[in-house]
Amino acid sequence: MSASAPLARRAVVEGIGTAALVAVVVGSGIQATALTRDVGVQLLANSLATVFGLGVLIALLGPVSGAHFNPVVTMAAWFTGRRTGEAPALRDVAVYVPAQVAGAIGGAVLADAMFGKPLVHFSTHDRAAGHLWLGEIVATAGLVWLIFGLVRVGRAHLAPLLVASYIGAAYWFTSSTSFANPAVTIGRAFTDTFAGIAPASVLPFLAAQLVGAAAGLGLVAVCFGRPTAAAADDEVVLPLGGQQPAAPARSTEESALT
Repeated sequence: MSASAPLARRAVVEGIGTAALVAVVVGSGIQATALTRDVGVQLLANSLATVFGLGVLIALLGPVSGAHFNPVVTMAAWFTGRRTGEAPALRDVAVYVPAQVAGAIGGAVLADAMFGKPLVHFSTHDRAAGHLWLGEIVATAGLVWLIFGLVRVGRAHLAPLLVASYIGAAYWFTSSTSFANPAVTIGRAFTDTFAGIAPASVLPFLAAQLVGAAAGLGLVAVCFGRPTAAAADDEVVLPLGGQQPAAPARSTEESALT
């Protein structure tokens, strides 16, 4: 991506990208429930649409904003950047996160509008249980581990494929169906459909996601070690909307996700 992209443009792209992601998640859930009563088929349709949509969005918008679409990715990028001396400004974090949340809400409203549903109808789908929170911790930890692990080994160019694939798999191997994204979680509270989450269930999910993000960063440190100042010159860093020069054998495309 262009490191010179203005912050305002990057924030708008983050908002649009997150809106599109939530529209895919919510819209495909509505469509699936309209076509079949088989919950397994509904989840399959929902997860496949999410995989394809997410992969496209990361590939398309990653060169502009980094395609975070996720506050835990944005905050993890800031935290890891502090350790390598490449930390983005807190101002960037403060702009990205509200853009992602606003985009997620807008995406849920858009999906409901496309299918003739009430534009704002808070979900009644209660998701309050300890095993679901554990599922969110696992899903978010795996996501952060994957994204920043790819960056650490110089394979960030594989993010569109691998991040989307991971989210598709986590739909099925986690009890929570892998929200793994605070902005998306908040947005999905605004739709009383298949993909919704009751407002009362949101805060515990957000807490679990933050715990999962910390665990994911711990896994990165355990598996790849802590980057040194010298190593930082040779690896791709995942800042907010920017990218650093990499060795010729490595791609400088940086993308992150849901």
